[in-house]
Amino acid sequence: MELSGRYEQGGFALGRTAPGALIFLDGQEVTRASATGAFVVGFDRDAGPNAVVRAVAPGGESVQTLQIVAGDYDVQHIHGLGGRSTAKASPELEARIAWERRRKQAAFASLAEREDFTAGFVMPVAYTRISGRFGGQRIFGGVPRPPHYGLDMAAPRGTAVYAPAGGIVTLAENDLLYEGGLITIDHGQGLVSAYLHLSRINVLRGQVVRQGELIGAVGATGRATGPHLCWRMTWRGRHMNPMLMVGARAPA
Repeated sequence: MELSGRYEQGGFALGRTAPGALIFLDGQEVTRASATGAFVVGFDRDAGPNAVVRAVAPGGESVQTLQIVAGDYDVQHIHGLGGRSTAKASPELEARIAWERRRKQAAFASLAEREDFTAGFVMPVAYTRISGRFGGQRIFGGVPRPPHYGLDMAAPRGTAVYAPAGGIVTLAENDLLYEGGLITIDHGQGLVSAYLHLSRINVLRGQVVRQGELIGAVGATGRATGPHLCWRMTWRGRHMNPMLMVGARAPA
């Protein structure tokens, strides 16, 4: 088993082993190597200090223990503010939120039998300014809010957004409550990227896209204070820093 990647919180390992080998992470079976032996493993924002990757095939097994570096996150402690509003949403709004949540959960749970991740990733926006780092969090009066799991990339409305890697579109919605225009792409084995607040969507659910293909345009739709692309990435429920994938390639 050969591994390469960024062994840190929000990072990943790209591997090559026997075709069809079962892949375990910390003792849990998580995926299966492709027909060429390729596989990907993602590390959550809050991953522990060690990760044990094991490949099991009929001819034997291989194990590697990786040291996971702690992430450098922007954490803000805010005191003296009142609690959040407890006003309840209307039944219609609650139904909409629940329906959208189910759609998004299904999109992120995709497990396409592809290996587009092996060819590496490029930036989805050509010219941008990073306006929000992955993993940031606010703590109000000692109570932590959910971390920011995206990478915010400020750019003018209408700026082209390209697929950073090939894959299959698992969701393409124009008017979600929080995300506004949203696209999700499965790059193989459950490595799913997301593109939020889009002003235009150029792809359809189920469409196969190539690296560098136009998929949409930057906007400020949904819950956004200005035009930007929020780029997110998950792997089987683990939140990853998409920027770490840029330029990475699987072992030959």
